[in-house]
Amino acid sequence: MSRLAGKMPKLSTAPGARPSSFPSMRPSRTTSTPLQFRRLESTQRFSPPPSSTSSSTTTKKPSSGPSFKGQLTQSITKRIQRERDDLKRLSHMRPQNSLGRMMGMTFVLFTVGAISYWCGLKYPKEADPASTLPLAATKPPKHNLNPAHLEAAWSDFVAIVGKENVSTADDVISQHATSEWSTHRAADDQKPFCVVYPATTEEVSELMKVCHYRRIPVVGYSGGTSLEGHYTPTRSGICIDFSRMNKVLSLHKDDLDVVVQPGVGWEDLNEMLAEQNLFFPPDPGPGAQIGGMIGTGCSGTNAYRYGTMREWVLSLTVVMADGTVIKTRQRPRKSSAGYDLTRLFIGSEGTLGLVTEATLKVTVKPASESVAVASFGSIREAANCVAKVVGEGVPVAAVEILDDDQMRFINQAGATSRSWKEAPTIFFKFTGTPSGVKEQVAIVQKITKGSGGKSFDFAKDEQERVELWSARKEALWSTMAVKKPGDRVWTGDVAVPMSRLPDIIDQTKQDLGRSGLKSSIVGHVGDGNFHIILLYSDAERKLAEECVHRMVKRAVEMEGTVTGEHGVGLVKRDYLPHELGESTVDAMRKIKTAFDPLCLLNCDKVVRVEKPARGEVSEW
Repeated sequence: MSRLAGKMPKLSTAPGARPSSFPSMRPSRTTSTPLQFRRLESTQRFSPPPSSTSSSTTTKKPSSGPSFKGQLTQSITKRIQRERDDLKRLSHMRPQNSLGRMMGMTFVLFTVGAISYWCGLKYPKEADPASTLPLAATKPPKHNLNPAHLEAAWSDFVAIVGKENVSTADDVISQHATSEWSTHRAADDQKPFCVVYPATTEEVSELMKVCHYRRIPVVGYSGGTSLEGHYTPTRSGICIDFSRMNKVLSLHKDDLDVVVQPGVGWEDLNEMLAEQNLFFPPDPGPGAQIGGMIGTGCSGTNAYRYGTMREWVLSLTVVMADGTVIKTRQRPRKSSAGYDLTRLFIGSEGTLGLVTEATLKVTVKPASESVAVASFGSIREAANCVAKVVGEGVPVAAVEILDDDQMRFINQAGATSRSWKEAPTIFFKFTGTPSGVKEQVAIVQKITKGSGGKSFDFAKDEQERVELWSARKEALWSTMAVKKPGDRVWTGDVAVPMSRLPDIIDQTKQDLGRSGLKSSIVGHVGDGNFHIILLYSDAERKLAEECVHRMVKRAVEMEGTVTGEHGVGLVKRDYLPHELGESTVDAMRKIKTAFDPLCLLNCDKVVRVEKPARGEVSEW
């Protein structure tokens, strides 16, 4: 009450009277005019009593309003109720304010993003001025392999080629990840999510547009006979199998060219061309298809006379990484119009684009053909004989060498109808006019005898020709036939200048003998190219790697190449800087990023696109 009393106004008194003391809060019977209380909102205020005009002591009844305690309780109750109403009102307003703020923030971000995007288009980033791309300057590729994302892509693929042409079957996936003759051992996660089978260039283009938009890696597959891990999907993604694109689109007999799809097998093509007295000279291993042959820049037994795949491709239709379709040339035999993109794609192993059509040169079948087989006392004597035949310019069609181990494997496997002398052997093929063939045989027989040849047999008819040549074609399969359960096969190749061929074959033969591994040597030695075939167990894998490493190093030191026809793939890519130089490989990497900036096409093949892990690359 002291706080209230302090705010009370002074009471007036009658003239001449003493000021009275502060009256009691209770109405007094003796007071002329009782105090009047008035409640204003939550604050208690008191009105001064009216002036007394009489000193009479008339008795007044107390006010009939609520007591002070009641007024106080009522005030507190109203205040609490009002606060509750305010809180309730605010609780309804808060979600509306949050939604408004969220919408406002979204609008601001969208506006800022749109302005930034517009500025980026109007003021593009300055192009990288460097002519090469060193490995240290690369950034790891960013792909989207989220399972839900891949499932959505699967629906896109089905819409393009049909559900029956998209496979996720385990056996199909495994087939398109690696093979038993691949030198690269695929990891468990190096397999495609699905395999897609397009039928036209347009379908391949649509598939690549989907993969480009969704950032899904792609590996092309055509035949699957490659040896250096070419089609192993190191980044998962999808595999595009060209087996449905297996048509010969047109034959221009007068122009000696043919237009084919990538899934056409070279053997099937030659069967068709034979009806027109034509043939396609490159002859790699059985089962190879045109797309894969272009990808690796392959050759075969006819390379000495007719050259490699590069000499027999006129033009290509290619689907680029973003789905764009280009054609590298028209059909003339010669052209100087612009960059030679045709040969840029040959040997690129599907890292720059997917070949969907190829215009190939063909030639007239020779009027006569024959085969001769000569055996020698040592592999060096056989190699020296080859060098002499080439040095004298004898126009033989093919010169193939098989060492004594390889001849033994052929006998053990029973791959041919005859038994062979288990000694280093050279197979010669002669083509031309009948008189020309006879002349070639006579010259080679003489050179063979002067080079230490132990025997010389030549085919007297077509049946003998096929029988003699069949041994060369069965080399790889014969070696695989004699391997022990659990063994793996490694086939590697190098090429050197012809003058160094005897040295490298002899040194490699001795090295293989010291390793203790079951092995053999075969090769298209007419152009300085030869192969080793190793059989090894998992425990012997490191030993096999070391043998191949020494052979490759030996070839480079002799100014040769790390691969004559197999291609680079995953196994040979780290040897390229030693053969070509770092800056040359950096230039190749720059071409890769120019054609495929998202690194979607056969990532990691030919050149590395990101730095290797420590210890991943063998010391030179």
